[in-house]
Amino acid sequence: MDILAHTLWTNAGARGANALAEKKENKKFHINVGWAAFWGVFPDFFAFTIPFILVIYQIITGQISVSSFGDHHVPVAGFDLAHYLYQYSHSLVVWSIIFLIVWLISKRPRYELFGWALHILIDIPSHTLAFFPTPFLFPLSSYYFPYGLEWSNRWYMIVNYSALIILWGGILYKKYLKKKI
Repeated sequence: MDILAHTLWTNAGARGANALAEKKENKKFHINVGWAAFWGVFPDFFAFTIPFILVIYQIITGQISVSSFGDHHVPVAGFDLAHYLYQYSHSLVVWSIIFLIVWLISKRPRYELFGWALHILIDIPSHTLAFFPTPFLFPLSSYYFPYGLEWSNRWYMIVNYSALIILWGGILYKKYLKKKI
């Protein structure tokens, strides 16, 4: 899924969890929405930022040309690195280990990190085997969900963003009603 959609879903999820905790009068539970949104896009930033910088460097230094991107056989150093980093940032196993380490260090669960887990869970069915399948069990298994849909498909984008518009319309409407009272 694209970074904007990941941000919007994670942000809405954090707001929903906070609203539920508030409704149950749980004063100890709170998710920082900004940090949750950061962790919601972290897996893609981790996997693609350095490779993107390498590709830009290759373009600037003339090692590759922008027009060559239509040819899928052009060797681009960043793509191999992206695939390598992707398996770590899109693994629920790696996420679980990091979550537990952070919990031990901070002496409390950092629920904002669930944004990262949500990112992975959203990517499992929204990636095909042909384009960055989600290695959610790495390094324990090389299994990929074989029935993923291509998130960049037009109908998928329409459904996804329609759902986000409805969800965010509800969030903003509730916020509006709260201010009115």
